[in-house]
Amino acid sequence: MPEIRVTPLGAGQDVGRSCILVSIAGKNVMLDCGMHMGFNDDVDDELEIKAYYAGHVLGAAMFQIKVGSESVVYTGDYNMTPDRHLGAAWIDKCRPNLLITESTYATTIRDSKRCRERDFLKKVHEAVEHGGKVLIPVFALGRAQELCILLETFWERMNLKAPIYFSTGLTEKANHYYKLFITWTNQKIRKTFVQRNMFEFKHIKAFDRAFADNPGPMVVFATPGMLHAGQSLQIFRKWAGNEKNMVIMPGYCVQGTVGHKILSGQRKLEMEGRQVLEVKMQVEYMSFSAHADAKGIMQLVGQAEPESVLLVHGEAKKMEFLKQKIEQEFRVNCYMPANGETVTLPTSPSIPVGISLGLLKREMAQGLLPDAKKPRLLHGTLIMKDSNFRLVSSEQALKELGLAEHQLRFTCRVHLHDPRKEQETAMRVYSHLKSVLKDHCVQHLPDGSVTVESILIQAAAHSEDPGTKVLLVSWTYQDEELGSYLTSLLKKGLPQAPS
Repeated sequence: MPEIRVTPLGAGQDVGRSCILVSIAGKNVMLDCGMHMGFNDDVDDELEIKAYYAGHVLGAAMFQIKVGSESVVYTGDYNMTPDRHLGAAWIDKCRPNLLITESTYATTIRDSKRCRERDFLKKVHEAVEHGGKVLIPVFALGRAQELCILLETFWERMNLKAPIYFSTGLTEKANHYYKLFITWTNQKIRKTFVQRNMFEFKHIKAFDRAFADNPGPMVVFATPGMLHAGQSLQIFRKWAGNEKNMVIMPGYCVQGTVGHKILSGQRKLEMEGRQVLEVKMQVEYMSFSAHADAKGIMQLVGQAEPESVLLVHGEAKKMEFLKQKIEQEFRVNCYMPANGETVTLPTSPSIPVGISLGLLKREMAQGLLPDAKKPRLLHGTLIMKDSNFRLVSSEQALKELGLAEHQLRFTCRVHLHDPRKEQETAMRVYSHLKSVLKDHCVQHLPDGSVTVESILIQAAAHSEDPGTKVLLVSWTYQDEELGSYLTSLLKKGLPQAPS
């Protein structure tokens, strides 16, 4: 039986690294695994790949992988809510055999985005007004641009003077690509692009390491977003001891990172060299993550209408909750394999068959209108040519293939106790069937035989018993049901003739 096999090599019940191995219709596809810069591969003649807009960050895409009639959709990271610079993820009713979806926020339903933005601006404003420094750890792509636009607009409106910086390097390059690929952003930014590019920031400047020691308030966007290394961690260590300062964590933090520790309430951190860092600065968590929340994941499943769902890139306990919700609401199987664990899903391949117009017209002429929600039984001849299947009428098939028609008939013997002559027995059979089968054409032919549609009934003498007659009942395969019914009816005998 055909099957799809999925093995997470990363993101199986964990968050961070991702690599998924999919075997589909004899093809092996590795997802989310990066690429070799010196190797060019144009893919496979039988493999179709279709990309869908994923929101999340600039250039993010979900992929449908299709081989023949089998298909898998892999979401990667996506966001079902539009933000200030990107649109929402979207997918059509592609009905794949399997949807592999991230589940980073499997149990989270976020509050109003407008409320979060208002709280964020209020906290940043209060901190700089009191002379504090605000650190916002971000990853280079996505939330950095979203929050930069938010603060840029607020600083312009409030005429604030405190400097805003973003760390040089990746974020600076990312902003360059946002300017370059403006058509991938949302409608509002594309419309205002002619007058002003939203990524040409007036109030936000590139950051230099020396600026961290400058007196007075400032806001700094620094990478990476979980405070586990790099410039964000360096700045955090410098500013952590001042209660006027603030760190705002705008996204998910993996367990074991400094970001996760301070969000869990830890205020004394053991750094390298067994140095203890006392955290006196204010710690805030405000989710501006570009990942879909539980509501968004359910929304995507509803849009795609998959046969099965497989969860990756999430924590096991949270995945379990979402798994149950998906199975209850959509009545589909949902899986959550760990790294190295393989899930095998049997598939039922569908074979597309073209139907001739003549055959459809014949069905319509019988007064049976097609109904898309109900399966229909069609009688015809299946022709395979150039790997394509067509269902046509038997007459058309004979004509196309240049073949003569051979009629196949089935014959059954029915024994009747009747001492009369064969012609009288046949007349009794005709009268009986005429009274029973009022909706069928029953005829008595000059040669003494009886017909019901294509069914022929003949009466003959029994070779050994003169008081018994043998009825020969024959029919074509098209009238199999009626032929079987007549045979059963005649085996019950004929009504008594009046004396």
